[in-house]
Amino acid sequence: MAKADPWSVMKVSFLLSIALGICTIVAAVVLWMVMDAMGVFSTVGGTISEATGSNESNGFDLQSFLSLPRVLIFTSVIAVIDVVLATALATLGAFIYNVSAGFVGGVELTLAEDE
Repeated sequence: MAKADPWSVMKVSFLLSIALGICTIVAAVVLWMVMDAMGVFSTVGGTISEATGSNESNGFDLQSFLSLPRVLIFTSVIAVIDVVLATALATLGAFIYNVSAGFVGGVELTLAEDE
């Protein structure tokens, strides 16, 4: 392989990054729902309230801090950053590969048939 077209690499890496971002968001929602159904947030929230001695209403409320909309916003921001960075890094990698392939001639790939 003597050259990788940066435009093609950018398009493919963008599509794969979008797929990874969607998988990340779906996994975060499923994990949050499982943890909420198991009562993890209420149990840990009760433990934090006991440990800090703040049984009144002005204590730290873990359930409102880790609510589903807040987790979705955070996960979406991380997914968008991942899409931008992965696309940029893959495109930069294609440019670097093209420069290095110009010096050494690229990668030789030999395909053989099984008989």
